[in-house]
Amino acid sequence: MASVSCSSSLNKAVRQEYMSLPQGEKCQVTYIWIDGTGEGLRNKTRTLDSEPKSLEDIPEWNFDGSSTYQAEGSNSDMYLKPVRIFRDPFTLDPNKLVLCEVLKYNRFPAETNHRQSCSKVMELVKEHSIWFGMEQEYTLLGIDGHPFSWPPNGYPSPQGPYYCSVGAQNAYGRDIVECHYKACLYAGINIYGTNAEVMPSQWEFQVGPCEGIEMGDQLWVARFLLHRVCEDFGVVATLDPKPLKEWNGAGCHTNVSTRKMREENGLIYIEKAIEKLSKKHKEHIAVYDPHGGKDNIKRLTGIHETSSIEEFSAGVANRGASIRIPRQVGQEKKGYFEDRRPASNCDPYAVTKAIASTCLLDSEGGSE
Repeated sequence: MASVSCSSSLNKAVRQEYMSLPQGEKCQVTYIWIDGTGEGLRNKTRTLDSEPKSLEDIPEWNFDGSSTYQAEGSNSDMYLKPVRIFRDPFTLDPNKLVLCEVLKYNRFPAETNHRQSCSKVMELVKEHSIWFGMEQEYTLLGIDGHPFSWPPNGYPSPQGPYYCSVGAQNAYGRDIVECHYKACLYAGINIYGTNAEVMPSQWEFQVGPCEGIEMGDQLWVARFLLHRVCEDFGVVATLDPKPLKEWNGAGCHTNVSTRKMREENGLIYIEKAIEKLSKKHKEHIAVYDPHGGKDNIKRLTGIHETSSIEEFSAGVANRGASIRIPRQVGQEKKGYFEDRRPASNCDPYAVTKAIASTCLLDSEGGSE
């Protein structure tokens, strides 16, 4: 079995004694932000005199950006601007998690703060009531980087029995998955479901439907919760799109629906959106992972249930296409479409902004 961290084996019963102590009127607030890699999450906690009732009750804070790949040491203070509050499933009520935007010394968004520009686009397309649902795949590793529960010097049986599996020989790490699910529900994440994936030790959870900017907010906090739960178990969750060359990669399939797509004969508008997406394939690939397509090129090979990164394709019930129209949608002539190109480590703000911009603000290929 892959190694786990030493901190996970500390006496949790002793910890629980302290966690059960009353805290009076005081409230712990954990500030969460995206670091300079565009993938990593950071957090730190402060005490407020009372439970915050709204964002206005949570003050801005700052941090040392030179230690998070976000600033030089000579001008390192960065601002944390609270944007969304969640309940804290680790220290419990009345304590809070607060997602923050990162602003530079001049109050401009940090380079990896894509939320502000995404928010502006979502405001422009507000009348369309655009909904998103994102399917976050991830892989569990030991702290030695070896897939969790895989044989120390080899591979498990070939792909086949692991997807949506049950049984100790097939499902590795379900405790983590179920604890994460409960933590999301407690926090107020709109988690839709979860399942074991095609590669052993690989899992997926889905968040949504969420409207507009809320999609990015909820997925980033759901990722934070995943990393925290894994920390308690001494295991690592990686969002690497292709952790092992010979096995299925990990994506973040994005489901999209506007009001007109959900109404009668909405398939017309789904097809119009797909036509627009076909003309912007390269531009979308460039923002569907944090490194301009360099991560996704390892995953989008045309095999292992993926499309080719070089070509745009679409089809009903086709998991080898760039865009999939679910069979039920094809039959009912309304609903949503699935963009299967985003990588597991994508920034959901960048992805949803690109889709909303292309489908609703770009005049090419017809409009809504």
